[in-house]
Amino acid sequence: MSILVNKNTKLLVQGITGRDGSFHAGKMKAYGTNVVAGVSPGKGGSTVDGIPVFNTVEQAINATGANTSIIFVPAHLAADAILEASEAGIDLVIAISEGVPTLDMVKVMPYLTKKGTKLIGPNCPGLISPGEALVGILPGNIFLKGNVGLMSRSGTLTYEMVYQLTSNNIGQSTCVGIGGDPVAGLYYLELLQMFQDDPATEAIVLIGEIGGDAEERAAQFIKEHVTKPVVAFIAGQSAPPGKRMGHAGAIISSGSGTAEEKIKAFEQVGVRVAKIPSEIPDLIKLVMKN
Repeated sequence: MSILVNKNTKLLVQGITGRDGSFHAGKMKAYGTNVVAGVSPGKGGSTVDGIPVFNTVEQAINATGANTSIIFVPAHLAADAILEASEAGIDLVIAISEGVPTLDMVKVMPYLTKKGTKLIGPNCPGLISPGEALVGILPGNIFLKGNVGLMSRSGTLTYEMVYQLTSNNIGQSTCVGIGGDPVAGLYYLELLQMFQDDPATEAIVLIGEIGGDAEERAAQFIKEHVTKPVVAFIAGQSAPPGKRMGHAGAIISSGSGTAEEKIKAFEQVGVRVAKIPSEIPDLIKLVMKN
């Protein structure tokens, strides 16, 4: 089992004829993901790495039955690409594009909610269910199939944390990079519920960072709704107030959003928090024993 993507995923790639889209389409296909179509206006009828290209998402769905889309288009076009996928009936959209204007996403989100379209991103590395499907720019070779779910605001820390887990022979059910933009799709609460409901996920790793109150809300959700063991790591513990650190959402303002507040919120609900990423495997082993 896994969440969101698996062997039944039929993936289309919006922006497949661009540099990044074509490169990662090949990587995802090589991993074993069922990449059934690409979309690039004006390029319909061509192929990329044996993948048929269509002019519109609707045409791609009608021809291939695609149910998931990954977006590799420039930031100023990303919102329209997301809306096109949702309008055409795609169930899950993964927006890799970085630098998407926040106001664009503010306009997009209500439409996705109305249509029931799930979104990962934007400005994210995507997700993977090891051994089943890779949808994103994640390095598939570091993942190991197993029973630990992982979610993270940081792409780089996702890779580091997975390396630590895999090196300790701790496999993963699904790993999701949710991105660090202020307005994004599926976040901690939705993913926590999905992992809670997934019978193959036995423990959860949550990687947070400074800024906002998403981690504090996640802690309260864990207290009320999650029975599986959760361990966490918070990045930005030495970040000064008022200075943005990496992601647009990673900023401490008016004394809120600090690493200390987030760590305290988790510890108060019984979530063990690692001081450094290399502590995560031992914490997972500890909580899974109890």
